[in-house]
Amino acid sequence: MKTPIERLSEAARARGLTVAVAESLTSGLLASEVGKGESSSDWFSGGVVAYRMPVKTHLLGVPEGTDPTSPECATTLATGVRALLDADLAVATTGVGGPDPEDGHPAGTVYLGWATATDTGAEHFQFAGDPEDVLGATVEHALRLLVRLAERA
Repeated sequence: MKTPIERLSEAARARGLTVAVAESLTSGLLASEVGKGESSSDWFSGGVVAYRMPVKTHLLGVPEGTDPTSPECATTLATGVRALLDADLAVATTGVGGPDPEDGHPAGTVYLGWATATDTGAEHFQFAGDPEDVLGATVEHALRLLVRLAERA
């Protein structure tokens, strides 16, 4: 059985797709995993780590006042990085890694945003465990989301 990164690499190469990621919660962990894919220099456009809200706003177009742990933020991050890096599809991560709640959101609250040429959206997750567990689960689910997007493109 192929790993998600093997499937992503295969689908991107077979369909001639380019992929980008925007990361808040995962601080580059997702980009690091995507970059391990076979021939990633051919299909992985890159990523943006936008941890502070001003970076999300000024670089990726998240409107001021947007809750950083929200589907709106996640979707806008994905849309912004897709445009910025001229990619066919993009996924973004945002949320609360923990161990404590933040801005009224419990630890483990995660949103994955996605954007293609024709559609955008966000998925909500509530992960348990310490911050490392939350980050690991977020990266795993983000990779699976990228695979779904690439395989149906």
